[in-house]
Amino acid sequence: MERQDLEEVLLTRSFLLKSGECIRCNSSSIVEPQGQGSSGSITFMLVFSTLVAVCGSYVFGHAVGYSSPAQSGIMEDLGLTTEEYSVFSSILSIGAMLGAVLSGRIADLIGRRAGMGIAQIFCLSGWLAIAFSEVAWSLDLGRFLLGCGMGLLSFSVPIYIAEITPKNVRGGFTALNPLLMGFGQSLAFLIGSLVNWRTLALIGIIPGLIQLPCLFFIPESPRWLVKVGREKEFEAALCRFRGANADIFEEATEIQEYTLFLQQIREDGIFNLFQRKYMLLLTMVGTALGALLVDKCGRRPMLLVSAVGSCTGCILTGLAFLFQDLHFGKDLSAILVFFGVLFYLGFLQLGLGGIPWIIMSEIFPINIKGAAGSLVILVSWIGSWVISYTYSALFEWSSVGTFFIYGCICAAGIVFIAILVPETKGRTLEEIQESLICTCDQK
Repeated sequence: MERQDLEEVLLTRSFLLKSGECIRCNSSSIVEPQGQGSSGSITFMLVFSTLVAVCGSYVFGHAVGYSSPAQSGIMEDLGLTTEEYSVFSSILSIGAMLGAVLSGRIADLIGRRAGMGIAQIFCLSGWLAIAFSEVAWSLDLGRFLLGCGMGLLSFSVPIYIAEITPKNVRGGFTALNPLLMGFGQSLAFLIGSLVNWRTLALIGIIPGLIQLPCLFFIPESPRWLVKVGREKEFEAALCRFRGANADIFEEATEIQEYTLFLQQIREDGIFNLFQRKYMLLLTMVGTALGALLVDKCGRRPMLLVSAVGSCTGCILTGLAFLFQDLHFGKDLSAILVFFGVLFYLGFLQLGLGGIPWIIMSEIFPINIKGAAGSLVILVSWIGSWVISYTYSALFEWSSVGTFFIYGCICAAGIVFIAILVPETKGRTLEEIQESLICTCDQK
């Protein structure tokens, strides 16, 4: 379609909006607005679809929290050495990197729902392999398959939730993703102290068994449907999410015209990420408090507060080890360690632990969302692997220096957030992406 056709679409939309006309889900024609049925309302289908999606988030958290409570039982039952168990524990990240690389492409090709379904098949296979393992290689294979599923879920779940929710509640709904991750991890620690490692692995299967059949009863992402040209299904899906009497005209038109605009741009896939205007899009989704505040306070302020608190926690912990090395204030060192760890964990979960996933699901245009999301998740898992791999060596080199280095990284994050991270609260996905592109073009 040429630029002239796009302009005609925009002019038509402008005329209809100015004339006060709208389209309701239970009507195929343009009708006069009646002042009821908002496209920003919370419906049963919206809540149900979100809960189905975050079953994958729980699986993610359960997998992360599994290795610690299961360690002694696995090593004793299978006769593993410390080195062999380290391989089992860390191979999860290797699988997640592979899943992250493929996640965006899979979700773009077959849809967000199917992407979550494939991820759960990997996770179910992995949990079963772990639960019935008798030798180390099958244990590692199960953990690797579980990692692949987690890499796929890291993209599909937050993207699906962000694409189906109205702008006024998107922050709270997308915050359920990291909330269920944290809940799954905590519950794995708790249950792991009560049951053996095989039972704990089988418990990890339950959310997947719930999610897989439920995926057949929830709509596909409307934005993905319009991207692949399935217009009738797009309107039907949007109606199911917004309610039978909702006026979806403005939202549907905005989604369609913005997708149409992006289709005028030549797609270079992942290389688009390295254009200047997309470099600014590469920004950094929390737990219960974060979920409550993210739509009230905004993403950016909470990220800044979280980064400052995390930086403070690292510095306090570093000072505690410094005073210990100097044999100064033994009681003071213990207090500093306590408050340092408390500050770091509390403020991390308030913002940095969850909000980056929210922003990642919001800022990327649909034409590069698959490649961009895959890259973000890959970088996240690479960072996770680097930290876990280097921590012991760094701590042996200098316990003080280790936490001061982490504090400097948090400080760099504060500067990055203050300068580059946009505020996305209360805006549609199309408004966010258009403003970022326009801002970069002006510069």
